Amino acid sequence: MNLMVPWAELLALIEPFAPTNKTGRPAFAVGTMLRIHFMQQWFGLSDPAMEEAVHDVPLYCQFAGLNAGMGRLPDESTILRIRHLLEKINQSLQIMATINATLAKKGLMLRTGTVVDATIIAAPSSTKNNTGERDPEMHQTKKGNQWHFGLKAHIGVDADSGLVHSVIGTAANVKDVTQGHSLLHGEEAVVFADAGYQGVLKRPETSGVGWHVAMRSSKCRALDKHSPWGQLLDKVEKIKASVRAKVEHPFRVIKCQFAFTKVRYKVLAKNTAQMVTLFALKNLWMARNKHLNGMQA
Repeated sequence: MNLMVPWAELLALIEPFAPTNKTGRPAFAVGTMLRIHFMQQWFGLSDPAMEEAVHDVPLYCQFAGLNAGMGRLPDESTILRIRHLLEKINQSLQIMATINATLAKKGLMLRTGTVVDATIIAAPSSTKNNTGERDPEMHQTKKGNQWHFGLKAHIGVDADSGLVHSVIGTAANVKDVTQGHSLLHGEEAVVFADAGYQGVLKRPETSGVGWHVAMRSSKCRALDKHSPWGQLLDKVEKIKASVRAKVEHPFRVIKCQFAFTKVRYKVLAKNTAQMVTLFALKNLWMARNKHLNGMQA
């Protein structure tokens, strides 16, 4: 990641907004705090846990450019402030755009096709807290026979590379189809989606893009696999599914590699900002082998 992240470009985005201490102890370098913030996302650590990790894990200090043997190290309040700064200036989308532009220059992201999908991220449903209520911006929805409470991450993924180019956060009860067109970057010629996007072409914001939406599972099971027509439709659905599989990889990385299975904050905007950062870092993670091999060549 030290080689993958475009540090200079990201610092150019953030440093103009960073506060400067005219009195008191000097502030930590923005580059140092950005590296700590990214490690927080990669390892799924809270602010207190990140403070402890910086003290206990020499590799973290080395990556952040800190000297664990002498001088002070950032505490949890300092770590929290870099996140608040990024939220205040709304830089998560710019971070993703900068990272994607770097990957596009390497030829790792094409823009001819998009795959869209959404996943539910759980939120605490308990009311045993100071306010006695759940987060009002989170909602519940039924998936299959099970109810889920939280938010929904909608993403648009490059159909060739599997890299994410669009992220939208909504309450869990928002239908996938309502966000479909908002996930497009405008240059694709074709879009692939699962059955949750049925009816997308009937929506008023429909553009001239070719949508390939999966058949509902009940209809797919009802196909006559012994007839030539039924066999052809079944083959078409399998081809669609093979393309849509690319959109599952980003969800696996942020949930399994980065341990993002439950929201960390209240308020939808904060959680969306974190999701955008996670998917941007996920792009670097998924492209690392091709990118580094290109650098060596």
